[in-house]
Amino acid sequence: MQLIHHNGRARALPARLAATLVLVLLAARASDPAAAPFDLAGPTLEVEVTRSGRTLPIAQVPNLSSGDRILIKADLSPGESSHYLMVTAFLRGATNPPPEEWFFACETWTHRCAKEGLTLTVPQEAQQLLVFLAPQTGGALRTLVDAVRGRPGAFVRTSQDLNQAALDHARLDAYLLAVRHLADVDPSQLKEAAPLLSRSLAIKVDEACLAKIPVLQAPCLAQGKESLILDDGHSASLAQALTSGPASDLAMEASNTPQLRSGYYGPFIGSIFDIAKILDSLRTAQYQYFPALTALHGRQVSLTLNAPPSFHDPKSVLVVALPAVEPPQFPTLHPVSPSEVLCASKDPLVLPVEGAPVVFSSAYAHNTVLRFARKDGSSLEAPAQPDAARGGFVVSPPSATSRALADSSSASLHAQWGFDQYNGPSFKLADAHSTTWGLAPGDSPDRIVGRTDTIHLRADSVSCLDEVTLVDATAQPHKVEWKKIHPNEVELILPLQEVSAGDLTLRLRQFGRADSQTLALHAFAQAAHLESFTLHAGDTQGVLRGNRLDEVRGLSFGGVQFTPGALSTRDGRDELPMLAQSGSDTRALKPGKAEVALDDGRTLNVQASISSPRPSAVLISKTVQWSGSSNPNAIQLASDSELPLEAHLTFSLRAESPDAFTPDEKLEVATADTSFSAVLGVGTGEVMLQSRKVAVVTLDPSRALGASAFGPLRFRRIVEGVAGEWTPLATLVRLPKLTGVDCPAEPDSACLLSGRDLFLVDSVSVDADFTRATRVPDGFTAPVLHIAHPQQGRLYLKLRDDPAIVSVAVLNVKTAPPASAEAVPPPSSPEHPPESTSQAAITAAQNPPVHAR
Repeated sequence: MQLIHHNGRARALPARLAATLVLVLLAARASDPAAAPFDLAGPTLEVEVTRSGRTLPIAQVPNLSSGDRILIKADLSPGESSHYLMVTAFLRGATNPPPEEWFFACETWTHRCAKEGLTLTVPQEAQQLLVFLAPQTGGALRTLVDAVRGRPGAFVRTSQDLNQAALDHARLDAYLLAVRHLADVDPSQLKEAAPLLSRSLAIKVDEACLAKIPVLQAPCLAQGKESLILDDGHSASLAQALTSGPASDLAMEASNTPQLRSGYYGPFIGSIFDIAKILDSLRTAQYQYFPALTALHGRQVSLTLNAPPSFHDPKSVLVVALPAVEPPQFPTLHPVSPSEVLCASKDPLVLPVEGAPVVFSSAYAHNTVLRFARKDGSSLEAPAQPDAARGGFVVSPPSATSRALADSSSASLHAQWGFDQYNGPSFKLADAHSTTWGLAPGDSPDRIVGRTDTIHLRADSVSCLDEVTLVDATAQPHKVEWKKIHPNEVELILPLQEVSAGDLTLRLRQFGRADSQTLALHAFAQAAHLESFTLHAGDTQGVLRGNRLDEVRGLSFGGVQFTPGALSTRDGRDELPMLAQSGSDTRALKPGKAEVALDDGRTLNVQASISSPRPSAVLISKTVQWSGSSNPNAIQLASDSELPLEAHLTFSLRAESPDAFTPDEKLEVATADTSFSAVLGVGTGEVMLQSRKVAVVTLDPSRALGASAFGPLRFRRIVEGVAGEWTPLATLVRLPKLTGVDCPAEPDSACLLSGRDLFLVDSVSVDADFTRATRVPDGFTAPVLHIAHPQQGRLYLKLRDDPAIVSVAVLNVKTAPPASAEAVPPPSSPEHPPESTSQAAITAAQNPPVHAR
């Protein structure tokens, strides 16, 4: 006999039947990677929620609240030969079994249940709501009630995991739908839309697919399916609880840890693994419990299965999770570029946003509007629709109000989030009617014809610029390519090779304006004009100055041949680097005339000046010292050329040219790309003159260059404003703080390497040949890393800042005591430590402590 709740009352009713539509466990174990995709259509529920007299379909309800009235119907075929019992259960926490009055049942084969369904009121203290579809068999309800009350925590966790997995899978469905739609409509749009879909829906996109021809891009972008789902940022704490590491790590490692033939390990697959493990522990001789993925469409809750059901004992029971009973968790939407100014006159207006993929993959946010704040203090609203393929919300204001919208300087998103009001991010707007364009400082309206030319224009905001046309002296238009390089500046490539000398006009068309703004230019026809050639004695590169230097083919001076480099134009004058042939010696050159060869065969003479040799110095010696008495790190660097960021470098130099140091000259130390540099001087105390010819320099890299500096360091002298050639100094490396290794008793099982700033490690191995190496993925932020079992605590490291060098670290290894003889250890791998591993170590890996770094 079973208890059947109807209208809050319990009565007895016999029941038996095998389930026909259930979900089989998604993936068995990590050792069995054959995971079936979710491609079987299950039954459908109809659900709607009423709160304060207002009714919404379930697809628009992100959370339930105490007192909500919920209507649930099972949409089953009336001709079903098997009968199913629909049971709902409210939960109130992992350690607090729900009372039996919180269980409600409905016999789906009866006319009353099929027509009226179940009407529930969310009780006080309820936190979750589960729906079970169980076969009609003896004791079905009693068994379910006992199972839920006996282990409420398992079902609470299942409810949480199922809700998160459903949100994750909804993003995948939205992504695949958009890709297929674009492939059918215009495959050429995929290359532009794919990165926006990735940003909007937190889906991993293989950039190699975009290099294929358009017709092959869509099938390539859809490969892997479940493996494409990354952390969505909407419920980061839940994502951390569902997986073996922080959600951000999973997003970074999605393409590094092969687990399934259909893809790679990700938050979605990790969630299903966890659900499977929990419900598998509830299996009895009579029932086994299987989770179902939900897809919400209006009132309908479509259930998706990944395997056919079982009709034999243990019979299958389908477990469905409805939204949690909790306060609303509003999406954390924010503009992609908060400082960007958008054009209010553009139709359609796209608001680029990120941070909450759930708004693009669900109907939780509805009745969305963009509220324009007009300059006179009034406001105006226009409907806004999320569009993942465009990377934000699309607003198409009616034409009658376009001029009024153009008068707005800011706007903000507003929507209904379920039953609650959501106030979203704000955006800055520009008015095309008040935009005035002009040449950027340093750019002249006088140009030279016969070649493409670059010019820059500025305005308060360039967001409303739509098209630029160059009109020549014959009134012939020429299309101009342009790009935004700053919020208030654009760069134009003028096709002056297509025009003749004379007056030119730049015509600028902007969104929302019928007229075009014009700028006057003038094009001159001019042959090459040479002004000067300058060279520092001993340098292998000089500078030729003049006009139309694009016609220069070569330069000869003092028996040395020079070839042209990359041409640049500054203040209306060309500058052309001239490179001496390899092996040339320019130290003995004297001022005189240089001969310049042009492309048309002519030769011209130009005055060549020879400046004094650039300052130079020779490195005598260098010493690395830690700030304390000794190296506080467990890492022993293998190369003397490496300089830890936390250490101090003392090095000495001998002056060469000039052959004596002066009190007012400077010494510059910088990384190879000069992104980080420091200028040192005698007056700062960082350069001490031992004599006029020898200087001793003390460098604190962390203070002088900053915590993000790394890689090869160089130095050069700067005397009277003239900089010398760069000379190699050392390789700056940042070191992680390694604290220890925790290992299980089994020597073949994975260990946990703990420390800080582990992202500074490129790879770590327990052998010098790196045959058992663990590579640290980009963006890794966890405080622990799975590695193989080290021998005598010895690890071999390749630092990210200098991966060519192998360093050694010796750490204290803590080994857990052997497991009891009765325990049978499961199979393990370095990526997945065995369950016999220290529970404290596993918990630390899954839930790293939050502290200031």
